[in-house]
Amino acid sequence: MGKEDLQVVKGLDLQRYMGVWYEIASMPSFFQPKNGINTRATYSLNKDSTVHVLNETFVDGKKSSIEGSAYKVDPKSEDAKFKVKFMVPPFFPIIPVYGNYWVLLLDEDYQWALIGEPSLKYLWVLCRQRQLDEAIYNRLLEHARQEGYDVGRLHKTTQNDDPETEAPKDKGFWWIKALLGK
Repeated sequence: MGKEDLQVVKGLDLQRYMGVWYEIASMPSFFQPKNGINTRATYSLNKDSTVHVLNETFVDGKKSSIEGSAYKVDPKSEDAKFKVKFMVPPFFPIIPVYGNYWVLLLDEDYQWALIGEPSLKYLWVLCRQRQLDEAIYNRLLEHARQEGYDVGRLHKTTQNDDPETEAPKDKGFWWIKALLGK
């Protein structure tokens, strides 16, 4: 079951969208560590108009990350529909994995965003700050619910005010642990 006609943002200003976004909540997935905290995504524009993606999280005091790229599904469309590509496993990247990244809602000041995709299996609430006003969060959940998402599956992500910035780096083995359900 999915929904190919999800309403998405039109006319996204890609330059304004670049920068750090903190994960406020997400639906559990096999490709993200289950107990990650201080999860964030950093986007930067490449010269070829694709987007460099750096996803980072902290698991058991270690920083884990994966890098990828994103591009518009239809460069001529105003729709904020992107494909993301990551090479896995992170410690020996040889297999491309693709996913959808559709911007469903976006604050006019680019301070929060609701990200989804047509299968309705994955959903993210992102914010420029580590915390999001509860009223805004509830409004985003209501929108997602109306689009058909089971928002009861959303898991709030712990965001500490002062995350450990010099944590030892996990060489990408979180990916294997995630596949094994750990």
